[in-house]
Amino acid sequence: MGTAVAGQEGWQEDVFRVLRQHDVKHVVYVPDTSHSTAIRLAEADKEISAIVLTTEEEGIGYLAGAWLGGERGALLMQSSGVGNCINMLALQSCVHFPLLMVVGMRGDWAELNPWQRPMGQATEKALNLMHVMTWHVSDPTDVVPVLHGAATMAFNGDHACAVLLGQRLIGGQQWVK
Repeated sequence: MGTAVAGQEGWQEDVFRVLRQHDVKHVVYVPDTSHSTAIRLAEADKEISAIVLTTEEEGIGYLAGAWLGGERGALLMQSSGVGNCINMLALQSCVHFPLLMVVGMRGDWAELNPWQRPMGQATEKALNLMHVMTWHVSDPTDVVPVLHGAATMAFNGDHACAVLLGQRLIGGQQWVK
């Protein structure tokens, strides 16, 4: 996993703090630079199970099980992983358990990797088609209120919610040819 984008530690720590404020006990993820600080903090927290996934859709089943066991969790992933989750999102749509996803966006602003663009451009629409409410964040000052609102809706209303951390927030990608 890479390191956090320079100057971005503040909002990444905010992501973790909001999850803790909402009593999240499970953080499931596929390693990703945009979530590196939140992942590192979750791994260091003895009250949180930080679970590395082999593919993002596993996280939806895992979080359904955590909910059945009376605990809250969040799925951290990159926008390219949303495509892997589409079929599994039917589980939340049918069962209505709280599902909170924090998505590091790729394929939008300053993206140099052409393989990231298709899913990056389709992420929000795909989530909305699966009845997931979405909010896009590009300003570090919006991370806390937007994530807090999404977590409140997910955990208090059994909704599927996704906060999309825009590429302007997480930083443009560097591609060396």
